[in-house]
Amino acid sequence: MRFTDRYPIIVTEKKEACRDFWIRHLGFTSGFDSTWFCWLSGEDHTASIAFMTPDHPSAPPGPDSFGGKGMCFELQVEDAAAAFEKVTASGLQVEYPLTDEPFGQRRFGFHDPSGLWIDIVEQSEPQAGFWDKYMIGG
Repeated sequence: MRFTDRYPIIVTEKKEACRDFWIRHLGFTSGFDSTWFCWLSGEDHTASIAFMTPDHPSAPPGPDSFGGKGMCFELQVEDAAAAFEKVTASGLQVEYPLTDEPFGQRRFGFHDPSGLWIDIVEQSEPQAGFWDKYMIGG
């Protein structure tokens, strides 16, 4: 199966607030926007996300409104410190500060208006031996 795109659809009554948040703070652009659905794409088209209101008849069967738990959206960047400066300059309140993690990431995080946790990460070298006890078949 060859995919032309892949993205989560977050079902929320806060579609417009989410759209505006992702455009303002993360530099996404709108590729499609209607009263009940919007699709956004990162400036380099390596990431997409969509938001949909819960009350439209064309919604696929099954999705309940997103409650803000159990999902994390990772956005990997080349320079987390530069990304941190950019989003805080846009007025975003970061909830998890820029941190160098022992498992090999520099990251920071925050919630969007739907409650989705967004983790901005830069890969780095983990502390020596950190992953040894977690690897399967090692």
